[in-house]
Amino acid sequence: MAARSAPSCHLRLEWVYGYRGHQCRNNLYYTAAKEIVYFVAGVGVVYSPREHRQKFYRGHSDDIISLALHPERALVATGQVGKEPYICVWDSYTVQTVSVLKDVHTHGIACLAFDLDGQRLVSVGLDSKNAVCVWDWKRGKMLSMAPGHTDRIFDISWDLYQPNKLVSCGVKHIKFWSLCGNALTPKRGVFGKTGDLQTILCLACARDELTYSGALNGDIYVWKGINLIRTIQGAHTAGIFSMNACEEGFATGGRDGCIRLWDLTFKPITVIDLRETDQGYKGLSVRSVCWRGDHILVGTQDGEIFEIVVHERNKPFLIMQGHCEGELWALAVHPTKPLAVTGSDDRSVRIWSLVDHALIARCNMEEPIRCAAVNVDGIHLALGMKDGSFTVLRVRDMTEVVHIKDRKEAIHELKYSPDGAYLAVGCNDSSVDVYGVAQRYKKLGECVGSLSFITHLDWSSDSRYLQTNDGNGKRLLYRMPGGKEVASKEEIKGVHWASWTCVSGLEVNGIWPKYSDINDINSVDGNYIGQVLVTADDYGIVKLFRYPCLRKGAKFKKYIGHSAHVTNVRWSHDYQWVISIGGADHSVFQWKFIPERKLKDALHIAPQESLADSNSDESDSDLSDVPELDSEIEQETQLTYRRQVYKEDLPQLKEQYKEKQKSGTSKRRERAPGNSIRLHFVHGGYDCRSNLFYTQIGEIVYHVAAVGVIYNRQQNTQRFYLGHDDDILCLALHPLKDYVATGQVGRDPSIHIWDTETIKPLSILKGYHQYGVCAVDFSADGKRLASVGIDDSHTVVLWDWKKGEKLSVARGSKDKIFVVKMNPYVPDKLITAGIKHMKFWRRAGGGLIGRKGYVGTLGKSDTMMCAVYGRTEDMAFSGTSTGDVCIWRDIFLVKTVKAHDGPVFSMHALEKGFVTGGKDGVVALWDDSFERCLKTYAIKRAALAPGSKGLLLEDNPSIRAISLGHGHILVGTKNGEILEVDKSGPITLLVQGHMEGEVWGLATHPYLPICATVSDDKTLRIWDLSPSHCMLAVRKLKKGGRCCCFSPDGKALAVGLNDGSFLMANADTLEDLVSFHHRKDVISDIRFSPGSGKYLAVASHDSFIDIYNVMSSKRVGICKGATSYITHVDWDIRGKLLQVNTGAKERLFFEAPRGKKQTIPSGEAEKIGWASWTSVLGFCCEGIWPVIGEVTDVTASCLTSDKTVLATGDDLGFVKLFRYPAKGKFGKFKRYVAHSTHVTNVRWTYDDSMLVTLGGADMSLMVWTNEMEGYREKRPCDSEESDIDSEEDGGYDSDVTRENEISYTIRALSTNIRPMFGIKPHLQQKEPSTDERPPVSRAPPQPEKLQTNNVGKKKRPIEDLVLELVFGYRGRDCRNNVHYLNDGDDIIYHTASVGILHNVATGTQSFYQEHNDDILCLTVNQHPKFINIVATGQVAVGCCLCLATAPSIHIWDAVNKQTLSILRCYHSKGVCSVSFSATGKLLLSVGLDPEHTVTIWRWQEGAKIASRAGHNQRIFVAEFRPDSDSQFVSVGVKHVKFWTLAGRALLSKKGLLSTLEDARMQTMLAVAFGANNLTFTGTISGDVCVWKDHILCRIVARAHNGPVFAMYTTLRDGLIVTGGKERRSKEGGAVKLWDQELRRCRAFRLETDQASDCVRSVCRGKGKILVGTRSAEIIEVGEKNAACSVLVSGHVDGPVWGLATHPSRDFFLSAAEDGTVRLWDIADRKMLNKVNLGHAARTVCYSPEGDMVAIGMKNGEFIILLVSSLKIWGKKRDRRCAIHDIRFSPDSRFLAVGSSENSVDFYDLTLGPTLNRISYCKDIPSFVIQMDFSADGRHLQVSTGCYKRHVYEVPSGKHLMDQAAIDRITWATWTSILGDEVMGIWSRHAEKADVSCACVSRSGISLVTGDDFGMVKLFDFPCPEKFAKHKRFLGHSPHVANIRFTSGDRHVVSAGGDDCRFIVWTQLVNIIKVAKPDGSLEFVYCVNRE
Repeated sequence: MAARSAPSCHLRLEWVYGYRGHQCRNNLYYTAAKEIVYFVAGVGVVYSPREHRQKFYRGHSDDIISLALHPERALVATGQVGKEPYICVWDSYTVQTVSVLKDVHTHGIACLAFDLDGQRLVSVGLDSKNAVCVWDWKRGKMLSMAPGHTDRIFDISWDLYQPNKLVSCGVKHIKFWSLCGNALTPKRGVFGKTGDLQTILCLACARDELTYSGALNGDIYVWKGINLIRTIQGAHTAGIFSMNACEEGFATGGRDGCIRLWDLTFKPITVIDLRETDQGYKGLSVRSVCWRGDHILVGTQDGEIFEIVVHERNKPFLIMQGHCEGELWALAVHPTKPLAVTGSDDRSVRIWSLVDHALIARCNMEEPIRCAAVNVDGIHLALGMKDGSFTVLRVRDMTEVVHIKDRKEAIHELKYSPDGAYLAVGCNDSSVDVYGVAQRYKKLGECVGSLSFITHLDWSSDSRYLQTNDGNGKRLLYRMPGGKEVASKEEIKGVHWASWTCVSGLEVNGIWPKYSDINDINSVDGNYIGQVLVTADDYGIVKLFRYPCLRKGAKFKKYIGHSAHVTNVRWSHDYQWVISIGGADHSVFQWKFIPERKLKDALHIAPQESLADSNSDESDSDLSDVPELDSEIEQETQLTYRRQVYKEDLPQLKEQYKEKQKSGTSKRRERAPGNSIRLHFVHGGYDCRSNLFYTQIGEIVYHVAAVGVIYNRQQNTQRFYLGHDDDILCLALHPLKDYVATGQVGRDPSIHIWDTETIKPLSILKGYHQYGVCAVDFSADGKRLASVGIDDSHTVVLWDWKKGEKLSVARGSKDKIFVVKMNPYVPDKLITAGIKHMKFWRRAGGGLIGRKGYVGTLGKSDTMMCAVYGRTEDMAFSGTSTGDVCIWRDIFLVKTVKAHDGPVFSMHALEKGFVTGGKDGVVALWDDSFERCLKTYAIKRAALAPGSKGLLLEDNPSIRAISLGHGHILVGTKNGEILEVDKSGPITLLVQGHMEGEVWGLATHPYLPICATVSDDKTLRIWDLSPSHCMLAVRKLKKGGRCCCFSPDGKALAVGLNDGSFLMANADTLEDLVSFHHRKDVISDIRFSPGSGKYLAVASHDSFIDIYNVMSSKRVGICKGATSYITHVDWDIRGKLLQVNTGAKERLFFEAPRGKKQTIPSGEAEKIGWASWTSVLGFCCEGIWPVIGEVTDVTASCLTSDKTVLATGDDLGFVKLFRYPAKGKFGKFKRYVAHSTHVTNVRWTYDDSMLVTLGGADMSLMVWTNEMEGYREKRPCDSEESDIDSEEDGGYDSDVTRENEISYTIRALSTNIRPMFGIKPHLQQKEPSTDERPPVSRAPPQPEKLQTNNVGKKKRPIEDLVLELVFGYRGRDCRNNVHYLNDGDDIIYHTASVGILHNVATGTQSFYQEHNDDILCLTVNQHPKFINIVATGQVAVGCCLCLATAPSIHIWDAVNKQTLSILRCYHSKGVCSVSFSATGKLLLSVGLDPEHTVTIWRWQEGAKIASRAGHNQRIFVAEFRPDSDSQFVSVGVKHVKFWTLAGRALLSKKGLLSTLEDARMQTMLAVAFGANNLTFTGTISGDVCVWKDHILCRIVARAHNGPVFAMYTTLRDGLIVTGGKERRSKEGGAVKLWDQELRRCRAFRLETDQASDCVRSVCRGKGKILVGTRSAEIIEVGEKNAACSVLVSGHVDGPVWGLATHPSRDFFLSAAEDGTVRLWDIADRKMLNKVNLGHAARTVCYSPEGDMVAIGMKNGEFIILLVSSLKIWGKKRDRRCAIHDIRFSPDSRFLAVGSSENSVDFYDLTLGPTLNRISYCKDIPSFVIQMDFSADGRHLQVSTGCYKRHVYEVPSGKHLMDQAAIDRITWATWTSILGDEVMGIWSRHAEKADVSCACVSRSGISLVTGDDFGMVKLFDFPCPEKFAKHKRFLGHSPHVANIRFTSGDRHVVSAGGDDCRFIVWTQLVNIIKVAKPDGSLEFVYCVNRE
């Protein structure tokens, strides 16, 4: 029986031989104490060379592969591999964990690095994206994460000279990272021409932005910024694996075995070639190097560590060595000396001294070694090889004695016999050969009984028998030396074995877990003297068992350290040590054996701390040694609280079902009923423990179902916290204030912390538990909270609850945890207790480190039911399931005290002592050391105080909770009673409820406020619903019951029982009147007929209804015909008809009293008057079934007696009220959450004043008061949501619809702006020209490609463009995006991807260009501390899973354009609204993703505080209240929500309309705020709604004629500005200024020429209002004089196709789809003029002298204007389709007009304004894109929509085919995107998008292009080679429609397609300005393309 408990001796790790050099680098350092830190297998090692001593860090659960040293050189960070790998930061002095970082990486942690001051740590994962993660390691918190690279990253380092910069390198890349906010942004290093693109293996940062890196070919690459500036060739001859920087310089080590030292500027100092030194060998490869002062540490690939003293560099000192590559299997111990022998696949055999901890001999063999044995005399050493041979050496000098090869397969085991005469050799071909030692190893016998490979051998002590194990787990015995198999069991009974290393056999049965693969234990060795057995298995675990070990699944102690499989384990000859060897980790572990002693001496071997339970006493054995679990505890452990459907899933389920049900909901549905109900009292069952407390004012707080209850015992009233939506499982009280924490069931269960006085939530914690939270506890200062989940590993989480942050998390135990308690003296410590579990935890960063309670010899591990701390921090007490109290000091059990019979369920610490309660129903008071029991109270009926109301069900009920306070002991019992015990003894019963088992039966009395319930707990109870709220009577039944009913006179009570019987009892005394037993199955409903109650209908689960005559007590009829069990029965008024519901959802009718089935058409059935209505089926209640009716059932209903309101209860715990009749599907309702799971019954009282509901599993009876319409004040618990949102739409407006439906394309996905077809130019095959010219040509030189006005001869090409001016503003689809800065001197707005700061006085602009795609929203921080701080949010890129492309929010300083923070967020698609909080520290953002997620950030740290799905339709704006950091409002499509931030949770309330008649939810567009919690929302209809809290209190009708798009709250005086869409009128105005309450206003008209004004943005400064309009203008309005000045203007609608620059001045013209042509002045930065044409314009062109302008229209017309007068000179329409380009010939004679009808028409202007066509170009294959005249005006080149360029003669229109002639033409202009000269402008990535426009400079040597991605690119001209080099500039949204150089090439102007903006760029060499007419502003990045 001894084998049932673990052995009481112990192993302690004493030494590890080896170092991990393979596959790891940079993992060897000096600590500050001059010790050496490195790792091997799963152990961190700190080695002191002075004392030759090792310390071990064992907090990892798998192989360590990375290590970093803190800059102060005492702390170490290590990272491991594994499915859920973690990082440990630990102290190299104490080897204790300081912090644990987890839950982010997968697969493993490849590299680690600390920053300069050691506050932050960066890690790189081994996952497919090689994630890079930055941690605040002390708090265990991740600060930022980004995908690292698509391939492996080998090294990462912080730049120690620049803050927030990192460098990483790896396979074929190096990346330079900057950390800003929570965004890590990489830039790839540019190799350029300086060096080859190759794999970089290591790096070091130096000052002046220099980075040195070691490459695979042995060169050192030197980087400045992101560019490679030089290489140091041949620094090593092969890859450089390690680079270490120190004060003196740098040390590098490589695969060539050399160490090189360099000074600080990387000039070589010296080289040390380790291969040439004494210890060196061929193939030595350096993996790690560390240089400190005059010492250098070197780690090699083969597991050696050298220490080199610089001045004796040729004599390296070998301080550690181990086996290298290949598995390590062979292990033997010397029979007489403390030596161990190991042999490995690296072909070496090594002998280790266990005393000196050193290698004393090594010999290399020819073959990999698999096993070893030493003869008894210690002279011969036998080695078994992998090739089937074995070799015998002399131990003394390692010389060979003999080498024999008799087998082909590996030799896996060999052993000498105890008399030294024989050697048995076991081979993988399943045979054992026996050799004679004296006969020079002659083969004497062979054992062939096995069918599988031989794994283990043992000799008997007399050397006559041999036992073997094979791979099948068979154990066989043979006689020696012949090898005959022993068959008879008798013969071997007395055999004594010399050693025991076999894994199968009786003696070692117990080492196998119950269910395990037979091969996973690799090795065993028995110690007969100590009676212990040590085993090694495949999971890296060494275990200690008792020997012999007979019963399967014995207890053990386990030790971790090896990583993967432990291949062999042996005791040393004197049993002082255990040696174990690891297969893959090549390491040899030496453990010291510590035999049994007293616990006191064992203190120094306190269990090693670790995250994995390293020396737990757990094993898989059955609980045979644990007393039978108490029935109650058994029950408790079996409660899973898993739900089929969690409440969190409902919104998604609804959406899914709605899709299916789209068709059926067209009917107008009834409104929700006018009355509502309010929870009044709960009679509550109670199945959890220790969750009952006194508040400081003496109220009692506890929980029932999903309700937190505060009970006032003086007034006998209850108040309720209704924030939970499922069962509450635990409750804790704050130590200082009356705050309560409650944890509930849920898929992602939440913990609510709420205030008992206001009953408002303060914080909600979620995100780290699953299924439910079963225990919570506050810390002594009340700042922290610990919680335990009911997931499989019972996760323990420590929270900072106010902030809602998780501080630490750990896996608790695989068995249930009942309680968690925080140490009152040390906030970082806690205990958990549960099934066979007592654990002491301390916090380490993001993890918790747990140590099991050490029981020692005092007892066995027991199930702990409760625990408390004592008077000092290391004293703790726990109550067990056997009735003992255990007393703990630190983690050791000191003694146990018997306290109760049966489990101790509850204990409570007092000032001077303790109080305990147990299953025996006794409350005991103890002194403060549990020495003696001071007093006991038994809970008995006799002790009830005289005035106590209610009845005690039984004596000595099991006590589940105890609390003290206010002179009383508060006791909660298992029977659902709450009692107050006076110190002097009398007991008062306060509240009671049903006990376990479901409660189904409910009946209300016909004329008294009482009700009856019957439950599976076998009781029938009568409850008083009036003020006394007590149980009036109770009666025990022989069986549980499911239904009951009062007779119409209220005198009799009928009860249906679960065995098929029913009884009638006297309603007053509950005594039996009569009983029947006619059925076998449950009686499900029972009903008296109305009137005199003559008949009784009894329905049962066997599908029948029996009808009894009450007077004669006889059965008079049986209703047959139901196909399933009966659920509900109702009588009609006359007592002649029964309406029946069945489980198959049938609705049947039967005639009474005979029971004949009737068929009644549904129309008729509606007319029948029913005495009661509890049916859930039928036309009248079709609407009560929810959308998700397939998942949930409506279980009960009840109609009020006035037939107006139907109450229902369903499986999800909802109580709902519907208007009756509820016709049509999915009726509207009010719903209430209080029950946790299914509501089994609902009943109105006789006068409809109260509703009584029963919860099935939560055993609660809830009483609700019915509040009639008009009576009540509004309360938040009224949720009027029905399942399908109202069909009335929220109104219509084209602008709103457009904004709602717009899908913002991102640049990467943009498509062609033109409908092009054909093969792209760079993919076309070139036809060879007919006359290939000879290389030296006598022909005249080729003419210039472009006429250059003789200015180009001396010019250099343009080097660069910078953004100078932007015309345009994004008002079309963005709002609230224009703001004042600097007291109104500047305005800030955005267009495309640029943020613009525009000076009002001078018109100068400056730009913020860090966004890489369109900006959608902008806000300014109003707090004086954050002056000029702007936040902008952008469109997303592609899929959001990859964080690098996630949409981002940039927070920046408007004045100096510094980025302060970047928030990468998970809003897919983009960010549509941002808002700062009152203090300016928080930022709110809303996404465009389908859930319209709302997120709150602490932007300075880049930390996401909270995030939640906002609404299923578009949210337009969300804004913080100007006086709050926690409250904000969101508005959108038919939506207004009022939000509160509680901790990390976002709570929302929908706006309630029902207080105003006929108010309906409209689409809300804008929001503003007033004092006293007033909120104003602007609607689509032009009304403004005024809300008080979340309730609509009035409507300002028609504040505007059209939608109210913008509202602005002025902080200084509270005035509100609104802006809307207005048609022109006398009194109206699109902008209005209102008083603080929106009662009076003043209107302002905007002086624009639009027919109606549409304001999209308003802002108010000092005396000025700033307005942004839909027509892209920004206007400033004076408040006093209402004068308007236009600050910014632009085209209304794009694309802006037409763009022309003046031939001699800095003007340009633009023509756009909005039907206007506008003239812009670059120098004055403004629009000079505009002409309305009445039709959309497509193209525009100046004549060569600049005196005429030609405009081509979309309708095929073209117009010629005179510039001087803007009069029309001529117009003509010869085509029906759009004119795409129009051109004057260089001599102004001809006009060419190109259209989308595949034609070019020629007009002769000398013939005057009649404009008759003189000819046209024929056979153009597609529509015309661009045209250019030749310099002599005789040719025209036309580029077309099929990617072909044609040349035509002018004016004949003849197609010119001769390529040679074409090549000789000199062109006047070049705007074509096609042609060999511009082949290079087409990029590789043009599959989706095209180059859309181009222009060559007047100088003829530079070319700019615009493309569909919104890029402007600069090339040299001509550029005939494919993929030419260029620079790119970002500034536009997708699609640049046109681009031009201005005269003199000073600027480039680009016009945007979608964004109707122009950007003017200035050239850097000779200043060139560019103006772009596009609809957005793009940023300009300069990117050098390699």
